[in-house]
Amino acid sequence: MSRFWSPLVHSLTPYVPGEQPKLADLVKLNTNELPCGPSPRALAAIKAAADDTLRLYPDPEALALRTALGARVGLPADHVFVGNGSDEVLAHAFQAFFSHGEAVLFPDVTYSFYKVYCGLYALPYRLVPLDAGMKLVVDDYAGPCGGVVIANPNAPTGTALGLEDIRRLLALHPDRVVLVDEAYVDFGAESAAALVRDYPNLLVVQTFSKSRALAGLRVGFAFGQPELIEGLTRVKDSFNSYPLDRLAQAGALASVEDEAWFTSAVAAVVQARGVLAQGLEGLGFTVLPSAANFVYTRHSGHDAAELAAQLRARAIIVRHLKGDRTAQWLRITVGTDAQCAALLSALRDILHRVS
Repeated sequence: MSRFWSPLVHSLTPYVPGEQPKLADLVKLNTNELPCGPSPRALAAIKAAADDTLRLYPDPEALALRTALGARVGLPADHVFVGNGSDEVLAHAFQAFFSHGEAVLFPDVTYSFYKVYCGLYALPYRLVPLDAGMKLVVDDYAGPCGGVVIANPNAPTGTALGLEDIRRLLALHPDRVVLVDEAYVDFGAESAAALVRDYPNLLVVQTFSKSRALAGLRVGFAFGQPELIEGLTRVKDSFNSYPLDRLAQAGALASVEDEAWFTSAVAAVVQARGVLAQGLEGLGFTVLPSAANFVYTRHSGHDAAELAAQLRARAIIVRHLKGDRTAQWLRITVGTDAQCAALLSALRDILHRVS
């Protein structure tokens, strides 16, 4: 603790990201990174942009990128916002839209950064329990609130709502922003971007970190009607008017334009996810239906923390989240075929030794 900290800083409980260990021959299945590298066109664009023009500020509006992102879902550029990763976009949204004095609603098992944003911006919140099957029940979100935030597909569970459920959620709160965090949407869920024109209270947030394999570039974006985009822009320009550098804009734009690479990369992950889930079920694990690039799984006869520790001893890292409802679950990233095979082999050996 520091005597120089403000009372707010003393009260914060920061988000803890997935471990980034330095282990030899590591099989890293804990942070949901794509197992393949980015689009070659994106890499080439980044290299080409690393020239003398770096002495100049980037386009503060990132207009070319916003135009390309909007065109992909049938929206004009004034319906698109970009920022440094979806985490920054989410942070701006919490600050811009949820200070109504009423509780922000989000699931009890979801992305833990939502609590952090509420703490940082002094926003009241209420956790809405997932049902016994770890699924979100829309009707549980009825009643007064300061706004609603859901991850779809949810993290860490991987389960997803369809667009009819999203419509019902939007209809419950026509005067409050409903934020749909779609970090993993490309791996099997329907994007609510298709609903943006019809719902002025809808903000859809996505990222280049997962399905575009550009986690190291830090690019996130949002779709919404111009009133919401202007609100985000006012917060951004009061904080950092040049959020995306020239390299990030060039690489992200080229990635959007390389649809063939994107389609192939996503399809490979979806196929590998099915193989991984089947392999885990064959070892006696319960696996939730996943629309993400990870699976959420548990074994009724073995403690999840112990399994994670034994995997780590074999240089295989998965994500174990503490908590009343998550303590017996593991979130496992879909890796390469070789990584998934190594995981299943290690689990088979662990279970055999314990049994």
